[in-house]
Amino acid sequence: MDFNDTPEEAAFRAEARSWLDANADLKKAGDAAADVLGERATPEIVKQAQAWQKKKADGGWACLTWPKEYGGRGVTPIQNVIWNQEESRYNTPPNIFGIGLGMCGPTILTHGNEEQKKRWIPEMMTGQKIWCQLFSEPSAGSDLAGLRSTAVRDGDDWIVNGQKIWTTGAHFCEWGILVVRSDPNAAKHAGLTYFVVDMNSPGVEIRPITQINGGQGFNEVFFTDVRIPDSQRLDAVGNGWQVALTTLMNERASIGGGSGADFGELINLAKSVEINGRPALEDSAVRQQIARFYTRSKGVAMTGNRTLSALSQGKTPGPESSLGKLVGAKNAQDMAAFAMELQGAAGMTLDPNETPAQGEWQGRYLGIPGLRIAGGTDEILRNIISERVLGLPPESRADKGIAFKDIPTGPPSR
Repeated sequence: MDFNDTPEEAAFRAEARSWLDANADLKKAGDAAADVLGERATPEIVKQAQAWQKKKADGGWACLTWPKEYGGRGVTPIQNVIWNQEESRYNTPPNIFGIGLGMCGPTILTHGNEEQKKRWIPEMMTGQKIWCQLFSEPSAGSDLAGLRSTAVRDGDDWIVNGQKIWTTGAHFCEWGILVVRSDPNAAKHAGLTYFVVDMNSPGVEIRPITQINGGQGFNEVFFTDVRIPDSQRLDAVGNGWQVALTTLMNERASIGGGSGADFGELINLAKSVEINGRPALEDSAVRQQIARFYTRSKGVAMTGNRTLSALSQGKTPGPESSLGKLVGAKNAQDMAAFAMELQGAAGMTLDPNETPAQGEWQGRYLGIPGLRIAGGTDEILRNIISERVLGLPPESRADKGIAFKDIPTGPPSR
């Protein structure tokens, strides 16, 4: 691994830092962590986020890897990582555009026609329109291809009925990407078609889900006879699974290396709370547990650096993002649980006025399970690692090659 910037990367980093210095304030110790799921995105916060995205776009710092003809700068992936590293050092509004810019935009650029790109990409890049991803269903989460929402052709339109769930940010989004079943007579993966949907269309109902940490980042979305013009279909009819794979690949790349908590915050907490009248950090058992977390955190960080090193050398990263998410998210949740334990009775409340760090650790503990599901559950990631990295035999599939309508949905009849 090479941890040093090349001369070109160093120049790019200096340019990014100079622009950020002129347009944002550096973070200070104790500043609140980012609201990664938009759980508390009030209308005012949404406006602030849109204004920041517009400022970045006007300054040439939005969607850096996108082609120049669509507003990007066509930079290398490592330069985009450098920008993200530098931006994270500053106080900026929550990034409520992660799904649109990290997943929807790349999918449209890959599978959309020129008219679609010109229609949606500019407003997406400048933050004028916010996008969501309508994939998971109550009966099709990890097994996305088992979805049951339907699209039926009616002239130049498609009539969509069904339900999606765990849709992040749907309550403040204008557009969404949607995969539904258009041919129940085809095999499970072959009968899907991919659309772009106007979230303000008649028949779309959005119901926010109140989470255990009090946030409302996820939503249920219901479709009742929703008309979607065929001009909003991405790629060919029946090719929805291949388009969805593009989205999922970008999703894992977007969030794979981002799991984890700041280890320094745990050290500061252990210094500030007491056990038997002395700072918790002086307790040998506490130090041993912190050492375990440190080892895991460093392992995740070094694995992430392997990805950065590969990007810097123009190589395609390997399975590091799956490994980083699998280990890093679990480690972050374990750290939060330990931090709550150190707080004693205060660890059982979310009241920011009654807890160290304003209840930040409690919020993390309750929110991280959502991140462990998003972009692939722990079980899905283990399957990916075992099959695609270790070369182990894939799981057997009883539904392979069977028309979707013929796949059993209940217990076998006697």
